[in-house]
Amino acid sequence: MNTTTAGIVFAAALVIALAVVHIPLGDYMYRVYSSEKHSRAERVIYRAIGVQPGVEQTWAVYARSVLAFSAVSVLFLFFLQLVQGKLPLHPHDPGTKMSADLAWNTAISFVTNTNWQNYAGESTLGHIVQMCGLAVQNFVSAAVGMAVAIALVRSFARHHTGDLGNFWVDLVRGTIRILLPIAFVFAIVLVAGGVIENFHVLDQAAHTVGNTGAQTLPGGPVASQEVIKLLGTNGGGFFNVNSAHPFENPTAWTNFVEIFLLLVISFSLPRTFGRMVGNTKQGWAILSVMTTLALFSLVLQNFFQMRHHGTVPTAVGAAMEGVETRFGVSNSATFATATTLTSTGAVDSAHDSYTSLGGLMTMFNMQLGEVAPGGTGSGLYGMLILAVITVFIAGLMVGRTPEYLGKKITPREIKLAASYFLVSPLIVLVGTAIAMALPGERAGMANTGAHGLSEVLYAFTSAANNNGSAFAGLSGNTVWWNTALGLAMVLGRFIPIVFVLALAGSLAQQGHTPESVGTLPTHRPQFVGMVAGVTVILVALTFLPALALGPLAEGIH
Repeated sequence: MNTTTAGIVFAAALVIALAVVHIPLGDYMYRVYSSEKHSRAERVIYRAIGVQPGVEQTWAVYARSVLAFSAVSVLFLFFLQLVQGKLPLHPHDPGTKMSADLAWNTAISFVTNTNWQNYAGESTLGHIVQMCGLAVQNFVSAAVGMAVAIALVRSFARHHTGDLGNFWVDLVRGTIRILLPIAFVFAIVLVAGGVIENFHVLDQAAHTVGNTGAQTLPGGPVASQEVIKLLGTNGGGFFNVNSAHPFENPTAWTNFVEIFLLLVISFSLPRTFGRMVGNTKQGWAILSVMTTLALFSLVLQNFFQMRHHGTVPTAVGAAMEGVETRFGVSNSATFATATTLTSTGAVDSAHDSYTSLGGLMTMFNMQLGEVAPGGTGSGLYGMLILAVITVFIAGLMVGRTPEYLGKKITPREIKLAASYFLVSPLIVLVGTAIAMALPGERAGMANTGAHGLSEVLYAFTSAANNNGSAFAGLSGNTVWWNTALGLAMVLGRFIPIVFVLALAGSLAQQGHTPESVGTLPTHRPQFVGMVAGVTVILVALTFLPALALGPLAEGIH
């Protein structure tokens, strides 16, 4: 079997696996968020944090709960990193401290579900911080995204009410009933595949080649963090090279499992959406848009990597530059596609070493808003925002008030939807422009010219879209970069969430508008194509000039 055929088989198997779990997992999540019963463990948590689970919240209260919980999480993780030298299971020099700016960047990164890492995990953080800080945020930041998505879905299903549910109930249920059980099972699967899970600090082992002394091997609770970094579309690796490290991703079949994990919840949530609004055809339509965009990106990414040669076109074997030999070019390209189409940020190869057009695809995937299928929860609410924009554009074409799922899209709704869409491009383009205007920050680029611009553009694209993957080649661990990217992450996460919840509050207060002969059917292929087209066109119009100066210029050169 040649490499191209093997890559096709790998991708086809992945599609089949996701299709198999789509309905059962989507239906299970529907039952989780629709149930009126609370487990004993959940009731204990509610009493501990002073929450009345039967009391629902308006969009403003829901938003304040999200922001308050996230602010407390940032402060906790920030101070935990500063005192880690005094904690047990810290394998490094106790006198070694994280700088305040790096601790700020890391705390913001994990709380916003970004997991951008300006440090090497195995040589910087102790096991307590990894487990009680980073891994915990991997769970709850993903649960926050799911909760916001469910609140928006409820707004389509409800009428004449200001209530969207209870954030604390949604947060706890998403964590305990969905993320924890799946993570527990697949952590065992990863351990069986060779991913390490221990409390070792630094082990000494003999070199496997020659008799040249010992080497130091870091250990730690890797499998338990690896599984949730993917399942929750977080992306922060225990080791510096992330999922290219053999302790995190030992074999080709664990590589398959990891890609499956980072896609499975986001591709199943459209089923949950369809069940909650009482029309599964609407869920299939949203899933079809996600799948169309994902397959289009996957084909192009593999083509650019398999049919062209590395960053040095004439070099022998250049297609393998930056690629882990255990996975090969195609499987690495598939991982890169999945991780940038979601808000994951995990990598099993070096995106900086991709071809110019391959690197462009990783950026374009994030600039789509990561909606195909997007982050855990954030992908669904991002796609629903694009659906709202699409029906508004269609309404302009036929000269009538647009409707989506029985809700009128009035000037208020479209202003909120448009504001949501504009946040990320504004952060990316302004941040990139400022960085390129400062000589000291340009000096952090490992490359000059178009490729250097791509490094900076990728960094702000990754931060503002809460992805977390890096193009590499950029010296980001400076006060300016830690601060600037931290601001990009926090603004790129919470401003859109506020707009989503405000839109949800506006929709929930409406009644139900019956369909008429002029209503655009939103469950047919026509609508699927329109949403996909609007998504690509909006991104192209926004980012094409910047991409033309970076990866496109490099590819033409």
